[in-house]
Amino acid sequence: MKRRSMNLAALAFLTQPLGSALAQDAYPARPIKIIVPYPAGGVVDVQTRAMTQGLAAELGQAVVVEPKPGANGNIATEAVAKSAADGYTLLVTAPFLINNPLQETGLRWSPKDLMPLARFSMSPSFMCVPAASPVRTVRDYVELARRSKPPLQYGDPGSGTTQTMTVEILKSVTGVEIEAIAYKGAPPVALDLINNTFSMSVLPSSVAYPHVKSGKLVALATTSSTRSAQLPDIPTIGEAGYPEASVISWYGLHAPAGTPPQVLRKLEAALKTSIQRQETQARLVSAGGEAAFLGTEDFVRFLGTETQMWERIQRTLRK
Repeated sequence: MKRRSMNLAALAFLTQPLGSALAQDAYPARPIKIIVPYPAGGVVDVQTRAMTQGLAAELGQAVVVEPKPGANGNIATEAVAKSAADGYTLLVTAPFLINNPLQETGLRWSPKDLMPLARFSMSPSFMCVPAASPVRTVRDYVELARRSKPPLQYGDPGSGTTQTMTVEILKSVTGVEIEAIAYKGAPPVALDLINNTFSMSVLPSSVAYPHVKSGKLVALATTSSTRSAQLPDIPTIGEAGYPEASVISWYGLHAPAGTPPQVLRKLEAALKTSIQRQETQARLVSAGGEAAFLGTEDFVRFLGTETQMWERIQRTLRK
């Protein structure tokens, strides 16, 4: 009886990993949902949709994009952090993932609740003013802000976004006061900026570019460290005299903590192949960004470097 019990235990031990491995080999067996923490039509949503067609083709399953905006990305992040760790619910991440824990208390999620998967793109942003504004350079704007009483106002697409942090850094290094008008995403900011509701906003390229090309907005600078291929005549904010305000916008994917490694590897490989496709790269460019794939290990290192940078920035802003 004792030997029979031991044999049954051994059989159970052997068959459990086999069943688990077979289930993971079958992944994905149903559609995958990717949660975007910003509104539909914004840069994060547009960039995500630009890469999901190729990802779906590689995985052989539909990939559904679901915007879930609100609370500076925290609503979507909490939802994914509490989802089943099975690879069927993923989160699009951006610098808010680093900034929110540095700036906010009482978050109902923690970075340890999520596992980095890969980075898929980067996107420039532009500091813009209404076409009717007399301002044509960043220095012009800073001087106008310095003289203005009451303070000028700017459109804030979301606390923790790279666009908002650029303005906060600019305020810190120049000493000027500019008041934020908060929005849930960039598209409505652009519309109110065109209507001269406030003086300025930093907008992602997918939102800014069509309005700049149509003449409704004027771009003063790109916040990236290099000029944009879309608007090559627009200087970088470093060239405009404020290199401290150079900020990179990046977009990646995270999964709930505990997602099986085999599933993560399948997703990583499929995303890499998708990003290497010329049609995916073209869609990313037309969506205002560029392909910038980093696999899991490189993405983890990148996040470590970004965290150190944002911690330095936050310390400077708190002085």
